[in-house]
Amino acid sequence: MTGSTITLDELERDALTELVNIGVSRAAASLRKMVNKQVVLSVPSVEIVTRKSAASLIGQRESENLIAVQQQFEGPFSGRALLIFPESNGLSLVRAIVGDEMGEAELVEMEEEALAETGNVILNGCLGSMANMLQHTLKMSLPGVRRGDSILLFGAGGGLDEESFVLFLYINFSVRERDIRGYVAMIMDLPSLEKLKQLIAGFIDRVMTGTE
Repeated sequence: MTGSTITLDELERDALTELVNIGVSRAAASLRKMVNKQVVLSVPSVEIVTRKSAASLIGQRESENLIAVQQQFEGPFSGRALLIFPESNGLSLVRAIVGDEMGEAELVEMEEEALAETGNVILNGCLGSMANMLQHTLKMSLPGVRRGDSILLFGAGGGLDEESFVLFLYINFSVRERDIRGYVAMIMDLPSLEKLKQLIAGFIDRVMTGTE
């Protein structure tokens, strides 16, 4: 680890990917209960990047405006968690959750509430179970919904400085046979990421020694 960058070795990256996948599968199970429909969530990639890189990664992939559910989290590591969709995917997700019989006007009216609730379930499920497996708990704020481009979403509360990092997950959703793509981003400062790295090392030790 040098200067203001943080890197994970292969074992740490594998452990983090495992933690994230377990967290996301628990979030999918909670969402399945909420909508009473088949929900599949998968995480093809997990990366640690700067806020600037995260903003440009999404900016390159998505040409339309974005919609994000965000929550602050506090604990041994703290930061801001975002569940991000392209705007059209946000409406698809709401339609998948509330059903096709609802009219467009009602759907738009319900969109923020339904997205906030979905984001709450996914972010809490994901972060809560990750913290649990690291033998800690996190306190989550109430969800809020924001709209804008990736620079706005990642730059909230300051510029796109290089001192804060993003644990960046690409997520594929499938709810009721609809394919919806999205991203989960956990924005943390360097001390929080270093603490997370230490907790991952502890998790690896417990797994290796069979005390997990």
